Amino acid sequence: MFDLMIGLMQNEEHRRAFGKRLKELRNQRRWTQKEVAARIGLQLSQFNKYESGMHVPPADKLLQLAEVFVTTTDYLLMGTVSDAVPISNVRLLERFQALAQCQQEDQDAAIRLIDALIFRHRMESAAQATDKERHV
Repeated sequence: MFDLMIGLMQNEEHRRAFGKRLKELRNQRRWTQKEVAARIGLQLSQFNKYESGMHVPPADKLLQLAEVFVTTTDYLLMGTVSDAVPISNVRLLERFQALAQCQQEDQDAAIRLIDALIFRHRMESAAQATDKERHV
């Protein structure tokens, strides 16, 4: 299966999509190309080639990238979102992981805040939908 995915990456369109996903993950973390390259032991120029879609990393670097970005190789190579990684926004995932280490009362306060934000978003969305229906 892994060989099949690598074979697909010989296609320029697939390489560019891979590079785009890599860049999105890097930008979500607000890291520079140089920072990511250092984390996986690469020269900046080589990482730039991955992100620009010119090259695909070898299996060992692909695994390191998946680990650094807390994602799967399937997502990096094919854009497949796994049920094992339900949160695609890495910044949110990092904060949830850190919050899990906090005291229960702090976790409860964060949950109340999140619930309030979700409620507000749903109310705004409902109001916008109602406004659109009135103008149709």
